[in-house]
Amino acid sequence: MQAEAAVPASVRRPVVLPIVGLAIAAAVLIALFMVINAAGLWGYVLPRRAVRVGAMALSGIVIGVSTVIFQSITANRILTPGVMGLDRLYVLIQSALIYVLGSAHPWVSNLRTNFVLCTAAMALFAVALHRLFLDGKRTNIYVMLLIGVVAGTLFDSLASFLVVLIDPNEFLIIQSRMFASFNRVTVGLLWPAALMSLAVLAWAAPALRYLDVLALGRDHAVSLGVDYPRAVRRLLIAVFLLVAVSTALVGPITFLGLIVANLAYELLDTYRRGPLMAASALGGVIALVGGQLVLEHLLVFSVPLPVLINFAGGMLFMYLLLKERSAW
Repeated sequence: MQAEAAVPASVRRPVVLPIVGLAIAAAVLIALFMVINAAGLWGYVLPRRAVRVGAMALSGIVIGVSTVIFQSITANRILTPGVMGLDRLYVLIQSALIYVLGSAHPWVSNLRTNFVLCTAAMALFAVALHRLFLDGKRTNIYVMLLIGVVAGTLFDSLASFLVVLIDPNEFLIIQSRMFASFNRVTVGLLWPAALMSLAVLAWAAPALRYLDVLALGRDHAVSLGVDYPRAVRRLLIAVFLLVAVSTALVGPITFLGLIVANLAYELLDTYRRGPLMAASALGGVIALVGGQLVLEHLLVFSVPLPVLINFAGGMLFMYLLLKERSAW
């Protein structure tokens, strides 16, 4: 009994301490973001910064959790939910709305209406993929991934075509929607997005307990008694919905999930997806809040934050590809 009690303690130490360290780092960065250069205008500064921090925290948590789930199902540390083309669909929706209706139309200018439209469109796309490739006994994840890549390329081409045709005066509006921005988030958007994310996670919770087994692969999961098709369908739909909410709220952040998920794998020497999701979520908060601090106070808004994240993510992606190649 003493030996059994000693084993969990030795396993918990390298898992708990990094998570606690990440939580402390996230709390410190949030506190700095809230108070730095406030100049005593607390009544004006704190409410506005709180909304931005809430948007960054929600996006970081949602992207971090959904990426670990997606990589566990696909058994691939390089893939992210962005491969399904939801971020490009978001840009296509914005381009089509502005091209057809104009930037002054309520569906474009009203942020809440625009959020609902984008979320609904991306959710419908996710449901369509589910019905085509994950319905009934069919659970062909890799065909679905291939279709997602092709659809993303199609969305990107259509958006580029509309941008060429659009009025030059309205091009700046589309350009601002191509990258994530936390400045246009309001309280009226943040709370619905948070409630939707919590509802999706609560709906996916029964399948999350099988995630450690699902990461072993289909054959092992089935042999251990897991209803693999049902669990995978529920988790993939949850991933798509979470990414849709995050993208509709702040815009596309393509490589953030790749960065924070792989950092979580390096920090935590464990196979358990629960701690990995927690570390990835905290890493997402640190990346967004810390990156915004650097952007505002060191780089003086000279480079958009998503550009920095995508650059770092692209470098990490190439490193992971070369690492996998050397392993072959």
